[in-house]
Amino acid sequence: MNRPLRRIAVFCGALTLALLVRATWVQFAQRDTLANHPNNHRVQINTFAQPRGNIIVGGAPITASVETPGSDLKYKRVYKDGPMYAPVTGYLSQAQGATFLEGVHGDVLSGKDSRLLAGPLDTLTGVKPRGGDVITTIDPKAQKAAYKGLTDLDAKGAVVALDPRTGRILAMASTPSYDPSVFAGISRKEGEVFKKLDQDKSKPLSNRAIREIYPPGSTFKILTAAAALEHGTVTDINAPSGAPAPYPLPQSTKKIGNVVPNSQCDKVSMKTGLQWSCNNVFLDAALKTGKDKMRETAEKFGFNKEQFTPVRTVASGYPEKLDKPQTALTGMGQGSLTSTPLQMAMVTAGLANNGKVMKPYMVEELRGPDLSPLAKTRPEVLNQAVSEATAKKVQEMMEYTVTDGSGSKVKIDGVTVGGKPGTAQHGADVRDERPYAWFVSYAKQSDGTSPVAVAVLVDPEDMDISRDAIAGGRLGAPIAKAVMQAVLKK
Repeated sequence: MNRPLRRIAVFCGALTLALLVRATWVQFAQRDTLANHPNNHRVQINTFAQPRGNIIVGGAPITASVETPGSDLKYKRVYKDGPMYAPVTGYLSQAQGATFLEGVHGDVLSGKDSRLLAGPLDTLTGVKPRGGDVITTIDPKAQKAAYKGLTDLDAKGAVVALDPRTGRILAMASTPSYDPSVFAGISRKEGEVFKKLDQDKSKPLSNRAIREIYPPGSTFKILTAAAALEHGTVTDINAPSGAPAPYPLPQSTKKIGNVVPNSQCDKVSMKTGLQWSCNNVFLDAALKTGKDKMRETAEKFGFNKEQFTPVRTVASGYPEKLDKPQTALTGMGQGSLTSTPLQMAMVTAGLANNGKVMKPYMVEELRGPDLSPLAKTRPEVLNQAVSEATAKKVQEMMEYTVTDGSGSKVKIDGVTVGGKPGTAQHGADVRDERPYAWFVSYAKQSDGTSPVAVAVLVDPEDMDISRDAIAGGRLGAPIAKAVMQAVLKK
């Protein structure tokens, strides 16, 4: 062979070797990456090739899979009471992907989870694994009460209800909401529906219960009371506080007044202060307890940390760097303090559970298509946030606030109820922004245990209501009461 031909042969051999190396690399090293790439249409075809498992509430499915004629994506998702359950299910869309439980437990629902993989015989015969079910902790009656309460007000807002004894999420509602069924397919029309929802200024796709943070306002006073008692700042809830009303902020000429006449709050005890939501008492308690001890107690209740329910939540925040005026303001739930409705439900539930905060969760069990259990959630203690003695003192004050104070609208005949309303100022100029209305509460059984704690947030921005009528006790309490009654009747 002459030299030119030999060079050509060597060059062609090198090209062939490079092609074989590249093909081997793609086939083996990059197989999983390419197989699961979102732009690989085969992935979509496989995802929607068969019916999906269901999300279960109260023993009944709230999801289903229906055939889509004329499409290579054979099945799409539909939802029962979609807007009511959207904060729980999230959505599964052929075009937009999956969120919340549809996303977190997508492998179980689709049948791809390793625990659902077919055996050798099924593999040989071409039998595909079927999807499993996700059994939630949601109480359908409590969920309906929460959603109806918010929609009847025609308000933006959120409700979270927990079982304080276990951490089970009994209700999670957010409004305005959306129906995941309307954009579950891949058509142009459904894409336009999703785009409109995504660009809506009222943010219907956002779960306000776990993904939005707000100043908690006066509902945070129950945590301030717990911190002050736990750290010895206050030892007697019936002793005069000595806190003047209006209260002079340290290092400032500003004085903070109260909704009720200042004479009704001047130097009163912590119990009376919670009864009438006296800002001065809790500004003083937070300032004397100090930012570090306040933050320590807040973090034991769950602040400054994301929660996984298993859906990830945004972290509520008690800041580290606070001066004295800012520390005082956190005592009344203002300043740079932020919270999700779930977080305030956790605080309320922890106090109702004698200081023990349980990890919140909304999936009871993962179950195979043959009803065999794949995994079951066990209640888990998050923290002993405060002592039982401290918690019982806060319970006493919250229950007194309901029987003889500003939380009276949440009373339930024959049931011991503790509660605290709140109104939270926000925005660069609080005089221009309509405040948020909050209400937190719990109900006790005859044995002293609490099966339900609730946090309600109402954002009255678009409501046809005067600013003077915005109050947690007026807007939030009836919703909290309805949710608690739904759980108690069960």
